[in-house]
Amino acid sequence: MAGLSTRHLLGIKDLNAADIQLIFETADTFKSVLNRPIKKVPSLRDVTIANIFFENSTRTRLSFELAERRLSADVVNFAASSSSVSKGETLIDTVNNILAMKVDLVVMRHPYAGAGVFLSKHVKAQIVNAGDGAHEHPTQALLDAFSIREKYGDVAGKKVVIVGDILHSRVALSNILCLKQLGAEVMVCGPTTLIPKYIGSLGVKVEHNLIKALNWCDVANMLRIQLERQDIKYFPSLREYTMLYGLNKQILDGLDKKITVMHPGPINRGVEITSDVADSKQSIILDQVENGVAIRMAVLYLLAGQAS
Repeated sequence: MAGLSTRHLLGIKDLNAADIQLIFETADTFKSVLNRPIKKVPSLRDVTIANIFFENSTRTRLSFELAERRLSADVVNFAASSSSVSKGETLIDTVNNILAMKVDLVVMRHPYAGAGVFLSKHVKAQIVNAGDGAHEHPTQALLDAFSIREKYGDVAGKKVVIVGDILHSRVALSNILCLKQLGAEVMVCGPTTLIPKYIGSLGVKVEHNLIKALNWCDVANMLRIQLERQDIKYFPSLREYTMLYGLNKQILDGLDKKITVMHPGPINRGVEITSDVADSKQSIILDQVENGVAIRMAVLYLLAGQAS
């Protein structure tokens, strides 16, 4: 079986279309495993994986850990808040100390963009980027595209709108790169202040009217407002944002056609999306969570298989 063209998973921009299809096909196999009574396979037995998270995370960390354990890997969890990082230890020293304990693969989330790329140039282990600042979140984009493929049979030709805080979202950039690779049409929608100036260079449409964007699309991926990354006010209030860009059942039912609703989580119910939309039959949010484990199993399996 052909392997991935890259030794690390640092961002979607490092993957080609064949890599993405290989990850999807491998994830198909692992998803069938996850639906069996015995959900574990010995694929990564004797492989040790360290989850190094310098930012808070619930779904991503649990999803990676579950994927690792389903593959029978040995798992080490590291939280920066309770480590020597708080005493001034550098990133390279931290990771090298962990690697000295014979760790094979590192899954890392970091608040600074490019941390994974920097680390991959200084340590021997393979790196999986679980999110670096407002830069990329490749496994989230892969599981989102995989969920669209599962729903519609193919991603090519589908119209996907990404709504919300595009400027601060690592999910938005990775999704745009992944969806474009797979032949989808992509639009972004949000306040002018939350749309980055470079967005046109990525080959996506821009729309500031939510209703127009929703009537255009097949799939709407609703992003949360990343208040923790905002150092200034980008809009007057959350209430005003919700009035203009929040998706509720009334808007959803009033569209020209039925669309599919996605959200990478965590959901701020009542802000970007209401509970009756998040829990509706048009929502595939929980399917995304389920597919996240299969996609991460596929990524870890394929990377570990090419370890030198």
